[in-house]
Amino acid sequence: MYAFDIERPSTISDAVAALKTDEAQPLGGGQTLIPTLKQRLASPSKLVCLSGIAEMKGICDADDGRLCIGGGTTHAEVAAGAGRYPALAALAANIGDPAVRNRGTIGGSIANNDPAACYPAAVLASGATVITNAREIAADDYFQGMFTTALDEGEIVTEVKFPVPEKAAYMKFEQPASRFALTGVFVARFADGVRVAVTGASEEGVFRWSEAEAALSSNFSAGALEGLSPPADGMISDLHGSGAYRANLVAVMTRRAVEAAG
Repeated sequence: MYAFDIERPSTISDAVAALKTDEAQPLGGGQTLIPTLKQRLASPSKLVCLSGIAEMKGICDADDGRLCIGGGTTHAEVAAGAGRYPALAALAANIGDPAVRNRGTIGGSIANNDPAACYPAAVLASGATVITNAREIAADDYFQGMFTTALDEGEIVTEVKFPVPEKAAYMKFEQPASRFALTGVFVARFADGVRVAVTGASEEGVFRWSEAEAALSSNFSAGALEGLSPPADGMISDLHGSGAYRANLVAVMTRRAVEAAG
């Protein structure tokens, strides 16, 4: 590690002001940032800790029926408190280990947009809205590639609003040491159609599998996916598996998610 300052604001406005300092970086749960600092892959002069901002925590229902989750809400809190959206609660309950679930936050996860993280698939498949200190961003516009989002410099994820689908499930094939998704698929069925989001597989990060969405919107059953598989081109190929392997996992995990959703 190296020397840096740390600031602990108690309000969103104070946090935004602190982040205007040169080389300041927000700190959520630190599950990605702290290892990055240890490896000297980042060297901000100041960390702005968001864990003390009460207005960024908690789960509630919006007037329009959406489930609202504060950006500073931990994975463990989502697992315990998002019972109205069982698939989302189950996803949160299987992120990492207890230490990770009790420190990591939903806002930090989607702000980082790790290509193997679980929450981006839930946000994208749900058609959720990402709320920041400055604006509202639709999920389809928010994720813009590996470790890349629509967030501007110093912009903070304060809340995520999830429409609750009629049926949904998330299935992932996990790397056993990290429990990150080698491939994970979130399937959500709404009255006007089905959304399918895939994480852990593509070099471009989380993406929607439109071919599966079309098939499942006509017939919400695993059988509707028979013979379907995304192309291997553009899939991640590393020591854990080839692009073709991950493309096959996408097809398998999607069928399992549909079966689990019922």
